[in-house]
Amino acid sequence: MSLIEAIILGIIQGLTEFLPVSSSGHLELGKEILSEDGVPKEGLLFSVIVHAATALSTIVIYRKDILQVLKGLLQFSWNEETQFTAKIALSMLPILVVGLAFEDQIEALFNGNILFVGAMLLVTSALLFLTHFAPKKSGEMTFGKSIIVGLAQAVAILPGISRSGSTIATSLLLGVNKEQAARFSFLMVLPPILGAALLKFKKYLEAPVDDTLSEPMVLGAGFIAAFVAGLIACTWMIKIVKRSKLSYFAIYCALVGVIAIAYGLL
Repeated sequence: MSLIEAIILGIIQGLTEFLPVSSSGHLELGKEILSEDGVPKEGLLFSVIVHAATALSTIVIYRKDILQVLKGLLQFSWNEETQFTAKIALSMLPILVVGLAFEDQIEALFNGNILFVGAMLLVTSALLFLTHFAPKKSGEMTFGKSIIVGLAQAVAILPGISRSGSTIATSLLLGVNKEQAARFSFLMVLPPILGAALLKFKKYLEAPVDDTLSEPMVLGAGFIAAFVAGLIACTWMIKIVKRSKLSYFAIYCALVGVIAIAYGLL
């Protein structure tokens, strides 16, 4: 992998992790385009690095919220921060169950199946379009709603289903306040991203590959690109949700989905 390719994949990861267009789907498309003879140029350690970079960008953007939650937890009372943490934990249960029970089946989907990615991008498009009909009146994120949003995140483990798109859209359709929907969606993904990165790193340590994918320059370029792109995309996405512009991304996902399906068929 060259520095340019590392930067491109890093930017793809950083932008699409937060924008409602599916980071996993775009990475699959990106790897297909940048592959040689069907062999992807993205290695396991590189994947860990760019995912860690996007997690760090989330922490930077929501650093005040995270500190506030930590301070609330240290009070050891059933306050707003403790309840928020409990809702985050509850929302993680579906993806934890799915990830542990169907790990091999899920990994099998990440094998350059462009047709599947295209079909799932169309599903993402439909979900984003539905936000146009979200309730005008908005309320709080309840424990019941957090479970449903967690189920949406579990479904988004499929390549082509946007995690941010599905969780934010589901929150809005459930009548959750726009600002809360974005905050909950971006903070709930931190544990799964960090957990997945640790699992991938564990696999890498068990069977490390000595190739150009693990060169410090390549990894550093991918990390910086993903981190900077993540900062930009996260900030932009917060504004997009507040302005109710998610339906515009439905058009983009539909176009990319159709192109991916056509590419896969050809």
